[in-house]
Amino acid sequence: MWNVFKFIMFGIIGIAESIVKLFIPMKYQMKNISGEIALVTGGAGGLGRALALNLVKHNAIIVIWDIDQKGIDETMKLIRAAGGICYGYICDIRNRESIYKMAQLVREEIGQVTILINNAGVVNIGIFWETPDDLLSHLMEVNVMSQMWTVKAFLPAMMESNKGHIVNIASVAGLVALPTIVDYSTSKYAIVGFSEALQKELNLHRYNINTTVVCPTFIHSTGMSADKYCGILPTLSPQEVAERTITSIRCNKEFVLLPSYIHLLLLLIWVLPRNFFSKGILLKLGIDTTEFELIKNLRENQ
Repeated sequence: MWNVFKFIMFGIIGIAESIVKLFIPMKYQMKNISGEIALVTGGAGGLGRALALNLVKHNAIIVIWDIDQKGIDETMKLIRAAGGICYGYICDIRNRESIYKMAQLVREEIGQVTILINNAGVVNIGIFWETPDDLLSHLMEVNVMSQMWTVKAFLPAMMESNKGHIVNIASVAGLVALPTIVDYSTSKYAIVGFSEALQKELNLHRYNINTTVVCPTFIHSTGMSADKYCGILPTLSPQEVAERTITSIRCNKEFVLLPSYIHLLLLLIWVLPRNFFSKGILLKLGIDTTEFELIKNLRENQ
């Protein structure tokens, strides 16, 4: 009975805190990240580059990891032109030992990473049972396992100083299962769960370390035009997602859904009968499964 009472009380306190925050101007909720060392994986382009450039505005020291040296150099050039400090390293995040080795090198050459942004990710577009095994393995290594390895690499130092922030870039596909990107959707579900469980474990052990999981809809990129196959889901620019991500870090938000009105869609999905979406509307939220030629072309260009 006592446990039930505590559960209810903590629930009431949590709701009260959320209501109070609604009336506090956002500028008073934001923490200062000036001088923080922020590491962004996949920083050679796309959302990773946008995140790095946004961090410059807040005077953070930026470290980017990627496997594209040319892209790394371009990002570093843009950041330095904006008056920022940036370091770039080649790192294959599929390789656990490479992550641990590069993490140690960053500590020795730059200092302790206090903001970790797990942004790097890949997507396979096509029918699941036709997707080659090596592409499935590659996707899970990049989208899921690498994020666990980077957290394990940098979390101990954060725990020692009792300070840090971990950001995992997931997707709306990690909340709403979508056809034709089955393995991608699976990986993003895993990251949403990983972030939530990790935060609870940190709270349980009373560490002052925050996590944020970001779930955007499709993001425009130079590699492919998402609006050609994303159905009715809106597309976002890397700049939009980057700005909201950095704001969410400064406000210590645990969960970010972009755009915000997708919350209504999730509410409908969780309240209405499951087959209402799985057999009808939901199929139009993702990739049109009849566009086999488009899928084939996208896969060949990856």
